[in-house]
Order: sequence, then C-alpha cells, then structure tokens
Amino acid sequence: MTIRARGRSFLALILSPEAPLKDWLAGLDEHMRRAAGFFNRQPVILDLSLLDENTEGLAGFQQELRQRHIHLIGIEGGDRHWAALQSWEWPIELQGGRPSGPVNLPDGEEPQAAEPATANLSEPLIINRVVRSGQSIQNPDGDVIVLGAVSSGAEIIAGGSIHVYGPLRGRAIAGVDGHPQARIYTAKMEAELLAIDGFYMVAEEMPEDSVGKAAQVYLEQERLNVTPLQAGTVKI
Repeated sequence: MTIRARGRSFLALILSPEAPLKDWLAGLDEHMRRAAGFFNRQPVILDLSLLDENTEGLAGFQQELRQRHIHLIGIEGGDRHWAALQSWEWPIELQGGRPSGPVNLPDGEEPQAAEPATANLSEPLIINRVVRSGQSIQNPDGDVIVLGAVSSGAEIIAGGSIHVYGPLRGRAIAGVDGHPQARIYTAKMEAELLAIDGFYMVAEEMPEDSVGKAAQVYLEQERLNVTPLQAGTVKI
C-alpha cells in the first residue's frame, strides 16, 4: 500500500510578551476588549525571546493565556529547561513557516529531505463571490482580491494588500508576514477591524469621513491611516 501525505500551511499570529508580564497581560486584555474575538480560532505562536528565566510570573503565564482562550500551536525563543517552564505543556516544535508541497514518506530506504515548494510571493488570490460571515480567506504570500462584499463576521488575511470591490464589513488583516507597505482598499468602508503588519484599528476608532465611503488604509509611523478614495488621489 502506498501512503500519501501532503503539506499544508496555516497562518499563525506571533505574540511576543515583554516584562513585566502583569502589565503586558493588562494591555492584552485592553486590546481584546477593543477587538472582541480577534484571537477566536486563530492559531498563535508564543515568542519568549524578550523574556528570561527569572521573569516574574512566567511560571503561570501559559495558564493566563489559556484563560483568555488563546490557542498556542508553538513556542519559540525560550529554553524549556528554565525552572519557570517546567510545568508548561509544549506543543510540537515548528520549523520554517513557508508553504510546503507534497511530502514523500520513506519506504524502507534512507529518508530524503522533501524539496521545498517555490512560493510565488506576488500571486494574488481572487475571490469572485461574497465572503460570508464565519468564513476566513487567507493568502499569506500575496494579495487578496475580493470581487464582492465581505460580510460582518468574515475575515480576509493577506501577506500583501487587500482589495475589496464591494462593502467591507468584516475584518481585513494585511501585510501579515512583515510587509508594512501593504494597503487595504474597499469600495465601501464598514469594517469591524483593520490591521497592517500587526498594527490594528477597530470600528470605533475609524474616522467618520471614511465610514460608508470608498477608502484606503495604510501604515505610517506605526499608525493606521484611513482616508477616503477620490479620483486622482490614490497612491500605489
């Protein structure tokens, strides 16, 4: 019998907590209050590189995240031999993070490394329909173009920019792989949440002159700007 396996990539958020953890958790609670459901169904990798083994509160930190319903699929940047981490449950170690292609299982011979898939970072994902509530569309290696509306409760995630040729009522998260130059465009801005390269804005923070209009979103000096789109003013 031939055993077949395939590689599959998933987009994960990376959290990098800083000391003091008590203050960082308070800040996280405030972000979660402002953007309710932001971490729902989102796989998270915890990066401990900004902490050390003597960080106060580190022993119970994993439990604090669980109480906030944050699902960890990986932990990096720390040393599992630290005394404070002995009670932690460690997920399987993750490597890489780029899309993977077919994986050939060994058949009694020396295993060979699978050839990495070639990722086309500029290839857009085109969605020719409405993105309905509860759906998540992801293209971590390029733009996402939606030729319709994005409903409330839906989510678009892109490594590049996001283009919505209809009302944007859900969440749009662009530039997820460290691309601060990414932008978000929509024919009608009614988003629940906007984010570029980890910086985000919820509906209550959006300028009134852009709500309900064609608009673009861009990152400038670690701050999201939402501006109406007018003929002759678009910068690409």
